[in-house]
This record gives sequence, structure tokens and C-alpha cells, in this order.
Amino acid sequence: MDWGNVTAEDLIDALREVDWSSPPRPFSEFFSRFTVPRSYPKWNSRLKCNLYYYRTNYFILIIFILGLGFLRRPLALLAAFLTALSIAFLNDSFAGTFSEKVTRTVRQFSPHLAAKMRHPLTPVIRGRPSAKRAIYICGRPRWVFVLIFSSVSFTLWFVSAGLLTVLWALAIGLLATLLHASFRTPNLKARLNTFREEFRQVWRNYSEL
Repeated sequence: MDWGNVTAEDLIDALREVDWSSPPRPFSEFFSRFTVPRSYPKWNSRLKCNLYYYRTNYFILIIFILGLGFLRRPLALLAAFLTALSIAFLNDSFAGTFSEKVTRTVRQFSPHLAAKMRHPLTPVIRGRPSAKRAIYICGRPRWVFVLIFSSVSFTLWFVSAGLLTVLWALAIGLLATLLHASFRTPNLKARLNTFREEFRQVWRNYSEL
């Protein structure tokens, strides 16, 4: 797969649709084989490949750095958690898994309420171009949960007076991610994984036509 032809929009869409439930890559693999890219196209391709392949590691790295910045601010820690949860809701797989687990838990106490939390799936009609299916969480549109959790987290950031701290911690986390993705040499396993994901995506789109 030629990552040089992948646009930033394509990468964001892939990160939004891919399954994030897979465990992070091993620590020994994450911090090994660093080289300087020989040209801008090489750097551009490597950056996109590593951002996709090590997505879970980078997410954990940013959350860890944010956590270190707020060891003495419990409210800021809660705000960081809610902010991360709001961002995670933008991923289709995480939103669906979260909704299913919450509905399953509620079903144990109130089956009637759990039935109301389910939203019927939109059927796929063969022979027609497939539109992006709307994502629901506990029977409500996804944007409702994103808006609520984002608003609560913003309020906590303001109350804890930790906005400047989070900006510094977030900048350090993003810089560490950028440096690692720029100098970490993509291994053969990463290339094979991207080919497998690409095949699954193409086959899924073909089966829906």
C-alpha cells in the first residue's frame, strides 16, 4: 500500500472506522529501529503508516502524559478522562461497543429500559450506493453523547483552572507522537497489517454494492 497517496482525510476516516479494541503494540517493538527519513515523501508515508499502525500506543501515550500533568488536580484528571471519552466516541467501533456494554448492564436491572436504549439498524439495500450509517449510543445519536461529555469536561477544565496545564501536556504528547511516528521505521508486520486492513475495507464495500 502506497501511503504517499493517502490523504489526511482518508487517514482520519480510517482511524474513525477501524476497530480500536485491539491491544497496543509491544513495548519492545514500539521503541525499536529508529532511522531518519531520507526525503519528504518517505517521511510523509512513514508518518501516516505509523499513525495508523500504532494508533492505540499513541492514544495511551497522550493520556499518560496528560495524567502526569494533573497528579495534584483530581478534577483535571476527571476532565482529561471525559475529554478522552468524548474523542473515543467519534470512533464507530468504540461507540458501538460502549453502547452494547451499557445496554447489557442496564438489561440486568431493567429489561424494559434496555429495550428503549436499542436503536434499529438501517438495512443495507444491494445494488445501491451505500451511505454512511448513522451511529447511535444507547438509542440516542452519537453527537448527543459527544456534546454532553465535552461540555462537562470543559466545565471541569475551567473549575480546576488546569486549562494551561492541559495545553502544555497535550502539546508535549502530540510532539512525542509526531517525533516517534517520524523516526520509527515501519516494519514488515506493519506493512502486512495495512494490506490486510485495506483488503477487508475493499471487500466490505464490494459486498454492500
